Amino acid sequence: MVLPLVDEHKPKCYLCHKGFENIEELREHQNSAHRDFFEKNEKQNVREPAPGDVTVF
Repeated sequence: MVLPLVDEHKPKCYLCHKGFENIEELREHQNSAHRDFFEKNEKQNVREPAPGDVTVF
């Protein structure tokens, strides 16, 4: 399958793959259509070592 390169410069929502003219429209779309996804995953920004990880000094 060959993908068209026509709209590659435009921002695209990675959840529904809908394209937008600018980044502001993308942010508005994500805040309205995918609000529950971003609220649920907002608190997962804390990064900790996984159990069993070994840190080399």
